[in-house]
Amino acid sequence: MTRTLYITGIESADALLNRDGTALMIGMLLDQQVPMEWAFTGPFTIRKRLGHLNAKRIAAMDVDKFVAICSEKPAVHRFPRSMATRIHDLCAALAEDYDGKGANVWRDVEDAKELMARLRKLPGYGQEKAEIFIALLGKRFGVRPKDWKKYAGVFSDARPRSVADIYSAATLLKVRGFKQMQRARDTDKQDRPLASKKSRVKK
Repeated sequence: MTRTLYITGIESADALLNRDGTALMIGMLLDQQVPMEWAFTGPFTIRKRLGHLNAKRIAAMDVDKFVAICSEKPAVHRFPRSMATRIHDLCAALAEDYDGKGANVWRDVEDAKELMARLRKLPGYGQEKAEIFIALLGKRFGVRPKDWKKYAGVFSDARPRSVADIYSAATLLKVRGFKQMQRARDTDKQDRPLASKKSRVKK
């Protein structure tokens, strides 16, 4: 499987994302309201502080203790309490339904319709985040179940819209530039006017 995600600027943090499905899912979960680099460094930070990134062990932890660990400086997110709770919930779902392994969410899935359904059941994975994650799997990891482009939506195209399009320092700059251009145009990552975009808890 091709693993080409380049995002954090920290070689070992990127390596973790490229080899560990749970890390990848946590990074995607954190990718809202903070810079992409900060979000995707989160799994690496948690692993350093806990000594592991085992979803079953995280799910078994007292949630307040886990929140405290995620809130240590530097915090894993701008909103460490709410996002740490969401990570804890995600790990609980992975432990219950996927043997504690993020990669089992997409392993052996033949149809992207099923993959979308699985993602949407996970804490923190709203429609857009699920679309981006399907594009991320397809573009960077070679995970391409039937109709993956359809379920990835516009994030499957060639424009540098999201983390799914980042595989080098140059492409990181392209995605950042695209987002800046969209903000200047008052449009979102899907080319929709920002004024018409309703606020959502899930992204």
